[in-house]
Amino acid sequence: MDVLVVGSGGREHAICYSLAKSDKVGKLYCLPGNAGISEIAECVNISVMDADGIIAFLDKNKNIGMTVVAPDDPLAMGLVDMLEASGHRAFGPSKAAALIEASKAFSKWLMKKYNIPTANYEEFTDYNEALAYVQKQEYPLVVKADGLALGKGVIICNNVEEGEQAVKEMMVDGKFKAAGSKIIVEEFLVGREVSVLCFTDGKTIVPMVSSQDHKRAYDNDMGLNTGGMGTFSPSKIYTKEIADKVYTDIILPTMDAMNSENRKFKGVLYFGLMLTDKGVKVLEYNARFGDPETQVVLPRLKTDLFEIFDAIIDERLNEINIAWKDESAVCVILASGGYPEAYEKGLPITIGDLDKDIILFHAGTSFKDGKLVTNGGRVIGVTALGKDIDDARKKAYANVPKVKFDKVHYRKDIGIKL
Repeated sequence: MDVLVVGSGGREHAICYSLAKSDKVGKLYCLPGNAGISEIAECVNISVMDADGIIAFLDKNKNIGMTVVAPDDPLAMGLVDMLEASGHRAFGPSKAAALIEASKAFSKWLMKKYNIPTANYEEFTDYNEALAYVQKQEYPLVVKADGLALGKGVIICNNVEEGEQAVKEMMVDGKFKAAGSKIIVEEFLVGREVSVLCFTDGKTIVPMVSSQDHKRAYDNDMGLNTGGMGTFSPSKIYTKEIADKVYTDIILPTMDAMNSENRKFKGVLYFGLMLTDKGVKVLEYNARFGDPETQVVLPRLKTDLFEIFDAIIDERLNEINIAWKDESAVCVILASGGYPEAYEKGLPITIGDLDKDIILFHAGTSFKDGKLVTNGGRVIGVTALGKDIDDARKKAYANVPKVKFDKVHYRKDIGIKL
């Protein structure tokens, strides 16, 4: 069966990389894709938000029996519903289910209603009310844009001035456009962060191996929040005992809650967790594979990813035995200088001879006059597999200098923290 993947980042490259290994996949397409993806899939220059264009492409290429919708914006738009209504099989949650990520207010309401542990919060649509609220709170606290903001709509505020500034940026200045017209102000949770992605067909939910993301731009978790500067898998702190409790108290109740709300979730449900001294709490949900978590999780997958996707679409995930490699994985993100703020595009990239066990997942790359160039903030993820985190880390960093472009920026401490 031919397969189409919708998206253009490192996550989509990792998905294509895994699907390309399946003997059940015929031709692989990706739209719009990137330079790295073009080595294993035919890239099609259609926007992820162009539903009519995507449907027309599928109507023309009738051998495509599955479309994998990977990014948040088209999921929130309801692309999966539109594809299914046009007679095309699609992997990913419906618009109704994707609201668990598209609206933080909805996800917080859901957790409160179904007693799923999370931070205490208030939501606001009125600027003056929000301002008055943050002026009376204890700090630090967290201000979040309700809608999708490329992973950057979360501001940790250490004092009243920062709280006032965050509220103003979102609700008055429109920093995150419509996403910030409603905001969540919540307590700051202290602890260790862990990402757990789950495969689910709405009846069965299966956690993947754990991972930990490094969000801040600079070493030692300094600087601005980014979409993610690197990851490692498995988490060093997410024990089997914790995992079992999270499954019982958080993962299964979330699937059941979505079913109770008539929002059956089929696809990949991401749990951003905080391990606090008062137990594990949910920081956020995502309605899809995380980026860059996917770049360390999928290389560890033994089971055919196509078979898992196929089973989820048909609601027979219980028939699939999902197995993982014992190896660990580390991914170091090479970013454009200036990211996550202003940065240049179109800078030439050169790649030397890489060691075995190294996979390059392209994110912001393209071709210009036949040459590989930068085309985004996060450019390439250098992923290594190893016998443990330290081994994978050494391998990844030994190969980082082999990928060169002007003003390259990366963290040097990925995989060190607990």
